[in-house]
Amino acid sequence: MSDTRFLPTTLEEMQARGWDQLDVILVSGDSYIDSPFIGAAVIGRVLEHAGFRVGIIAQPEISSSADITRLGEPRLFWGVTGGSVDSMVTNYTANKHRRRTDDYTPGGENNRRPDRATIAYTNLIRRFHKNTVPIVLGGIEASLRRVAHYDYWSNSLRRSILFDAKADYILYGMAEGSTLALAHALLAGDDPTSIRGLCYITRQPPGHYLTLPDYETVAADKQAFIHMFHTFYENNDPITAKGLIQQHGDRFLVQNPPALHASQAELDAVYALPFQRVQHPYYEKYGPVRALDTIGFSISTHRGCYGECNFCAIAVHEGRTVRWRSQDSIIKEAVFLTKMPGFKGYITDVGGPTANMYGFECKKKLKSGVCVDKRCIYPEVCAALKPDHQPQVELLRKLRQIPGVKKAFVASGIRYDMIAADTAHGDEYMQEIVDHHVSGQLKVAPEHTEKSVLDKMGKPGHESLVRFKEKFDALSARAGKKQFLTYYMIAAHPGCTEVDMHRLKRFASQELQISPEQVQIFTPTPSTYSTLMYYTGLDPISLEPIFVERDPQRREKQKQIVVEKAAEPGSRRSTLRAAGRRKY
Repeated sequence: MSDTRFLPTTLEEMQARGWDQLDVILVSGDSYIDSPFIGAAVIGRVLEHAGFRVGIIAQPEISSSADITRLGEPRLFWGVTGGSVDSMVTNYTANKHRRRTDDYTPGGENNRRPDRATIAYTNLIRRFHKNTVPIVLGGIEASLRRVAHYDYWSNSLRRSILFDAKADYILYGMAEGSTLALAHALLAGDDPTSIRGLCYITRQPPGHYLTLPDYETVAADKQAFIHMFHTFYENNDPITAKGLIQQHGDRFLVQNPPALHASQAELDAVYALPFQRVQHPYYEKYGPVRALDTIGFSISTHRGCYGECNFCAIAVHEGRTVRWRSQDSIIKEAVFLTKMPGFKGYITDVGGPTANMYGFECKKKLKSGVCVDKRCIYPEVCAALKPDHQPQVELLRKLRQIPGVKKAFVASGIRYDMIAADTAHGDEYMQEIVDHHVSGQLKVAPEHTEKSVLDKMGKPGHESLVRFKEKFDALSARAGKKQFLTYYMIAAHPGCTEVDMHRLKRFASQELQISPEQVQIFTPTPSTYSTLMYYTGLDPISLEPIFVERDPQRREKQKQIVVEKAAEPGSRRSTLRAAGRRKY
């Protein structure tokens, strides 16, 4: 029996709706999880709400036609995404070992997502649907690979993914509005190449766009690539950005200016769509997806991040301007969660890329766009930003009053430097979090402790971390609660040496009284400044050489310096270490 609560995944589900052809077919590297946290589900629901007939093919088998042909051929376009995470990040560790698990695959085994999934799925469509309608790439894999980019897994500078995938368009960033505009243009038979947030290939580029150094030049000259990246990065804000052109051989990649940010009313409308917040039954029969353990009963309150950490791509994909939902929209979603099967009273997270960026923004930025010559909270919180935690305090208090909600946790991490900068409501927010919204551990992400490394990361110094820890511990003790901070650290970031990791270990032991466990090795992902440093070995501002650890064993050693626990005196490990230090 067909389940019409979801977007169709089979011919039978199409027929149950009385449809003989779909307008759009979405192909995803994730299982079909009908959740507002899953990009393919969001795009599908937005198109459906606008009256388009949409189906989803999740994780199709790439060695046969069985999956990719089961919904027929769409009338308007194919939408292809590698999934919620770049497929190479999903499939490989920081040192390029194959991962055994995949949180977005039924059963949790990493056996359904191909490498470079966006390219693989586009090739699959071309193979079994000759001369088909346009193929449109979206999601984070395509978004961050839309211009010439360094690819860590091949250790090479690759062309725009639009050329390698042989697709027709890319819709980059948070693309609900761009996708609707494209669907309406194709339905009307109009030329879509002027749509904001769209990339395409042409032999005759528009004359009024900025020209990036061509692919052949940046592939041969690292300083030219740095220059290219600066221009690319600076043209990501919808208020200030210009269109970009980059030549690849005898053709040109054209990137139109970014789509305008969604208004609060538009965001609220997206989250009001009928998401089932579970995996589609067609895929559930193959096993559960672990991602639902995190997102199943979580609420996203806002998009974007003005943190601009150099290793993070959120600024390029979601934007540097924070947009938040109304409190009413969030409360309605929380009420819906309380009525879901399996809800036990716990909202597992209320937040976004960083939880405490809800409800405030720089007025100058909202009017005139982002600053080109400075960042919002690095090296310190800008006076124009004026952090205000009162909106989130109000929201959290309202969530606690909803019948059926026992706890609403803040689990997506917070920026402690912004709490300190909020002299009006920072202390009140901290008290609220400690008293009501910590599930035993609260996540913070200092990433490192050494200034030279933090500067390369675009992160603040450790002084605010120490003050935050002291206040957190004091408030937890006063509340009579055993609560702890979980610290996320990065090893082998450009500029980081083994000496720096020993200093981090010592600081963590002496100042934080912990032995860090949440330490990840830096992974160079496309379109970040940290990846630019890793590839070029240069500081992108001064162009001075910097140390970059590229040897896999020594990258792993940097991590082990921090996570390895001291051996108990007299233990076998302690004895072996002592023996290893003896001189024979």
